[in-house]
Amino acid sequence: MNRHFGTDGVRGVAYSELTVQMAEALGFAAVTILGPRLLIGRDTRFSGPDLQLGLVRGISAAGGQALLAEIIPTPAIAFLVREYGVDGGVVISASHNPPEHNGIKFFNSSGYKLSDAQENLFEAALQNMVALDQSVLVDDERTTTGVADTNSELLIEASERYIAHAVQVFAEQGYDLKGLKIVVDCAHGAACQTSPETLKRLGADVIAINAGHDGYDINVNCGSTDIKQLQEAVMTNAADLGIAHDGDADRLIIVDSEGSEIDGDYIKAICAKHLKEQNRLVGDTVVSTVMANLGFIRALEAMGINVVQTDVGDSKVLAAMLEGGYVLGGEQSGHIIFLEHNSTGDGLVSALQLLVAMRYFDQPLYQLKQIMKKYPQVMINVEVSDKARVMASVRLITAVRAVEAELGNSGRVLLRPSGTEPKIRVMVEAQEQETAQNSAEKLASLVDEIQKEVSASVE
Repeated sequence: MNRHFGTDGVRGVAYSELTVQMAEALGFAAVTILGPRLLIGRDTRFSGPDLQLGLVRGISAAGGQALLAEIIPTPAIAFLVREYGVDGGVVISASHNPPEHNGIKFFNSSGYKLSDAQENLFEAALQNMVALDQSVLVDDERTTTGVADTNSELLIEASERYIAHAVQVFAEQGYDLKGLKIVVDCAHGAACQTSPETLKRLGADVIAINAGHDGYDINVNCGSTDIKQLQEAVMTNAADLGIAHDGDADRLIIVDSEGSEIDGDYIKAICAKHLKEQNRLVGDTVVSTVMANLGFIRALEAMGINVVQTDVGDSKVLAAMLEGGYVLGGEQSGHIIFLEHNSTGDGLVSALQLLVAMRYFDQPLYQLKQIMKKYPQVMINVEVSDKARVMASVRLITAVRAVEAELGNSGRVLLRPSGTEPKIRVMVEAQEQETAQNSAEKLASLVDEIQKEVSASVE
């Protein structure tokens, strides 16, 4: 049987790959592995209520109790497991994926995602259960009720407690948002209520778009993966900035008043400068991944800030932060962790930290973003049948070193095998777009050539 847990919990197409039976099995296992009292939240997907019902049934069957926060961002669950003092948290969400997908991920009692050892315990429990590949509900049999015979409790104040926390995170810095017009793209997801309400309470003039939540249009042509609507809304409404969340609101992308994109690298750079000037940037260090733009690294070096780079994935970033005691880390995608305020990526808290920096420096974003110059980046994905053999090719290693020597300090090369697809990703950054493009194409062509030789040798 294939492994169910991926890079962030169990994910798949709802009712076929991720079934209600599997949710029930996960709920049962969670009581054994994490403890009896578990907090459950979900995004707006149409399959969420059924998967929640499966989880609740499993938790109840194992003698546990499910506390239901209903529609709420992923980072809110990470925060609330500590607030309520429960044994763990469960989030039903597929993050930035399409509406037909869904996922189930877990937090421990401290609000951190599961360790590898805990995931392996869940995996073992699933492997021992049968009929996980059968969907027990079809469209005309879907039910969003039926928890009366289970041990569950609805927490009507859960969202309010998270909003109050977010407001405090900003207000304790001594600022408000009066005079700022902010557009929020909620991606038809879990942030529909929490982000607009928080910003309003802090005094901002808020325009919320894509704030419906019928569950069938989450992330569709909107949110952090498609910011065109946000850019248009910011320009049309002459807003000071726009905030785009993904479906579960653990990340964000910002748009400045000129309609330009401000990604996670820009956000980290601006916030790092603010924290350093406040003597709050522990070790004068920020954690990022190998995918961080070279312009980000150069900008932080110029400010006397170290960058610790990890492999791709927020779990890798968090592990490095905890090991070094650092307070700021994240990814270019906008998944940013401020450990002073939450134990996981939090799109709303990240937005508020950027707004604090805007108030502190008293500058609009289009000026603040000049803190770094982004290097042109070219990424080419090459399909391969044997990633290990291609990556180990002496010809390829030699070619990469030659390109690195040509670029010197003005660029970099990164070749990495995809963790989920039969592909090798060729990424080149350089000061000039043409240089990056030509170098990436040269290396990608060589990868393809070596791949063909590997395939021919197998035949």
